[in-house]
Amino acid sequence: QVQLSESGGGSAQVGGSLRLSCSASGYMYEYCVGWFRQSPGQEREGVALVHSPSGNTKYADSVKGRFTISRDDTAKTAFLEMNNLQPEDTGIYYCASKGNLCGYGGFWNPQYYKYWGQGTQVTVSS
Repeated sequence: QVQLSESGGGSAQVGGSLRLSCSASGYMYEYCVGWFRQSPGQEREGVALVHSPSGNTKYADSVKGRFTISRDDTAKTAFLEMNNLQPEDTGIYYCASKGNLCGYGGFWNPQYYKYWGQGTQVTVSS
């Protein structure tokens, strides 16, 4: 069993930065870790994911060049560095572990991510 806990959310101005952290208990190595977000009335969407142990990453087009995902498997922690934040980045951000390789079931399908954190709110205002 894996439990995930996000931290680091909050408020930011347009153009600002935030860094989210995701701490895991239980096995994490070799499992795909992703960050998803959900805005009111919207479906949950994948933002970024990172493979292990390669460290290869994949991003949604909407965040490419602005967000950076990383992981430290020794510390069982994943991160999402968010720069040049925009109002459309507002939402609840969730950390998720697939319990499998990233390509299993498709990269961005939430149904194939087995473990989820409780989410952390990110609000971007002008």
